[in-house]
Amino acid sequence: MTDPTPIRLLLADDHPVVRAGLRAVLETEPGLVVVAEAATAEDAVARAAEGDIDVVLMDLQFGKGMGGAEATAQITARAGSPRVVVVTTYDSDADTLPAIEAGATGYLLKDAPPEDLAAAVRTAAAGRTTLAPTVAERLMNRLRMPGTALTRRETEVLALVAGGLSNQAIGHRLHLTEGTVKSHLARVYTKLGVDSRTAAVATATDLGLIRR
Repeated sequence: MTDPTPIRLLLADDHPVVRAGLRAVLETEPGLVVVAEAATAEDAVARAAEGDIDVVLMDLQFGKGMGGAEATAQITARAGSPRVVVVTTYDSDADTLPAIEAGATGYLLKDAPPEDLAAAVRTAAAGRTTLAPTVAERLMNRLRMPGTALTRRETEVLALVAGGLSNQAIGHRLHLTEGTVKSHLARVYTKLGVDSRTAAVATATDLGLIRR
């Protein structure tokens, strides 16, 4: 017997092979129907607004233009919006925190088993949260040790340091004064127990706070 109310999905990823793989997995599941695909975050936002989508599966990186976290924020800001499940290869704090703060209901990695992906979609459609085990563990650690966890802004600053930007360039990118950037870095050094930019980047990378 066919489910009279299937969960309608939008696949948002800039790689056709990934979208095809997700479609192949999800369309074998009863009650799940892929009704649209989007190759850019902008297209995903526009398509999600049409009102016939229940869950968006959202990548984080789309090359040029809007990213997945920003798209998630725009989608979830609307009344009656679909749920968003992030499906990505990245599990660092620099990736997970912006996506979750943007309103993502779920966060899975692309190497998740097919049954986990289908379960996450159904869980999201019901309004509940699913997180990849590594992401859930890191968030729990942040709650247990709030004094040592980097804030989202500190994580952003450190990720740009890892990208080779100077304090001045980071300030310009994030619309901060150079002094504010230095203050953020000083707090990062204290929290990580380091005394240099190189050590901060190395330690944060080892801890999964940022990715190179």
